[in-house]
Amino acid sequence: MIALHTQMARTDGYTETLVDDVRLTRSTQSTTKSPVMYEPCIAIAIQGRKRTYFGNETMQFDADHYLVVAVPMPFTATTEASPEQPFLGISIRVDRTTLADLMFAIDQSDTEVPAMPKGMMVTRMDERLRDTVLRLLEALNSPLEARVLGPGIVREICYRALMGEQGAAMRAALTSQGQFGRIAKALRRIHADYAADIDVGMLAAEASMSVPAFHVHFKSVTHCSPIQYLKSARLLQARLLMARNDMTAQAASAQVGYESPSQFSREFKRYFGRSPSEEAHAVRRLLNVQPVEAARLI
Repeated sequence: MIALHTQMARTDGYTETLVDDVRLTRSTQSTTKSPVMYEPCIAIAIQGRKRTYFGNETMQFDADHYLVVAVPMPFTATTEASPEQPFLGISIRVDRTTLADLMFAIDQSDTEVPAMPKGMMVTRMDERLRDTVLRLLEALNSPLEARVLGPGIVREICYRALMGEQGAAMRAALTSQGQFGRIAKALRRIHADYAADIDVGMLAAEASMSVPAFHVHFKSVTHCSPIQYLKSARLLQARLLMARNDMTAQAASAQVGYESPSQFSREFKRYFGRSPSEEAHAVRRLLNVQPVEAARLI
């Protein structure tokens, strides 16, 4: 698996693949705690280790554990890596249509006791899932197999995750029912339009909750208040815009909903510990997105 991954991802950063929902990650440098936000995904480590700090929880995923993020979550993370043993990972975007189809099939024969939904969880990698990940890497190394077999293998990985040790909690989160579902809908509302004039009263009304009840349920899912989440989401999106699109801090701040560039700069430095330009430069080196052609065998 390490050899197959290394053939495609030769430099630090992200490498796109011939399967739209799959990208490879590589890092030869350890990182200290830094704020991140993952979109719904299944994150698999082939080599190296990451730790995530979510509320009072510390979760670790490595070659024996994978991370599932059911709803967009801000948290802090560290990476353990070195030039001799780089961190090698696979990120699979969670496609809601595929998951809905799988969960419908699973629910027809499921006899498990309903579980409490979780927005983020780490689960032990079993042999069947490990074998499926190996087959995915093999397919990604062949343009023809990637196009023909890749989507089916990704679907199988999603199925294995849904049926894993914490599959019931994952399915409960992804069905978007009950209070968790209402909060998940509010999170999607925030991410659909960062620049909108969103306030907590509006989100609570859309979730059919009182403001106090919305605060309680929101924090139980995200481990932060709605205002903290909105601020984190905007600042993280602005960082991405500056790093990927070479936007100025002023342009990025306006695009995510800040009216005052000076307020944006103050809050950005408080959140990341560096100025917008310093942070964008650092992240640009880490992202280093390689095009899909880099994943092709020569």
